[in-house]
Amino acid sequence: MDIATVPAALLVGGLATRLRPITQTIPKAMVEVAGRPFIDHQLALLRRNGIRRVVLCLGYLGEQIEQYLGDGAAHGLELQYSYDGDRLLGTGGALRRALDRLGPVFWVLYGDSYMDIDYRAVLANFVASRVLGLMTVIYNENRWDRSNVVFRDGRLLCYSKRSPTPEMKHIDYGATLLTSEVLASLPANEPSDLADVLSAMAADGELAGHEVTQRFYEIGSPRGLEETHRYLQARSA
Repeated sequence: MDIATVPAALLVGGLATRLRPITQTIPKAMVEVAGRPFIDHQLALLRRNGIRRVVLCLGYLGEQIEQYLGDGAAHGLELQYSYDGDRLLGTGGALRRALDRLGPVFWVLYGDSYMDIDYRAVLANFVASRVLGLMTVIYNENRWDRSNVVFRDGRLLCYSKRSPTPEMKHIDYGATLLTSEVLASLPANEPSDLADVLSAMAADGELAGHEVTQRFYEIGSPRGLEETHRYLQARSA
């Protein structure tokens, strides 16, 4: 499977309440980080890794993102947009709404995270695993957030954000590959949480795991925003 044929769904619809007042008038994706809107850094990273088509799942102030990015030609990408509508649909609902733009296999990425990993290696692992989905994980031990994954001997055995256990030492890294059939059964235009879908997949043995070692950076909090700014500024220097 050629990575250029696998689109990415980028979840950028959240309210970003932890970054207020910065996000009072702009969406989180447009917050300036190392001299550029954060979305610029994300799209450059995806293109560098071979991804060519991105569907942005938009909610809060999403029109600003579409107006800024347009068709994506300036980034060397094909961009499409899917809006939640009158109410926020959550991660699962937003993806369900965008399914007709995504095709049979797609990435799920978060709009506030910078994940500098080998995307081709992750895709190759997914293809070899012959399951419905694959989640990237990183050894965490509650360092960046509460650990939520049991990953042993190369296998993802359990995932739960709602009921963490002491044996969970890894955390969901934020880059996932899914097949469209996983989300097709979700009710259209209704709020749902992708975490619940992934937990059920893990319990059914349909969610593979791929361990990465490069830490992720995120702009979901003031501390994360500052860390990400320092990291990206150092890279550009």
